[in-house]
Amino acid sequence: MPDGRSCGAPPGRRSTFCFWHDPERAQDLSEAQRLGGVRRRRERSLAVAFDFSGLETVPAIRRLLEIAATDALGLETSVAKVRLLISLAIAAGKLLETGELAERIETLEGLVREHQDPQALEAA
Repeated sequence: MPDGRSCGAPPGRRSTFCFWHDPERAQDLSEAQRLGGVRRRRERSLAVAFDFSGLETVPAIRRLLEIAATDALGLETSVAKVRLLISLAIAAGKLLETGELAERIETLEGLVREHQDPQALEAA
């Protein structure tokens, strides 16, 4: 760092500086930052275009599978296309199973909470 303290990143193989603070790697750092910015802008554009929000929820994963399936169906018929469609069907099946199990667990947990809370029983 400019004040002489270590930034905490490990030094490079042939340097006492880390990648981020090595004056000899300034061009590499600049290019890496440029490419990172390009990637982030592209990710945002694709997320908007495909209505894709990540892989954190069952609906988001379902959306990704829908996008992949639509693209796969547009491919020319081949063994690779058939394998891809089978893989997508397997993934979709697992996703549906997981979603159904999550709903059942939520229902059961709700019933358990009702039976544990005497006021909930009186209100019913």
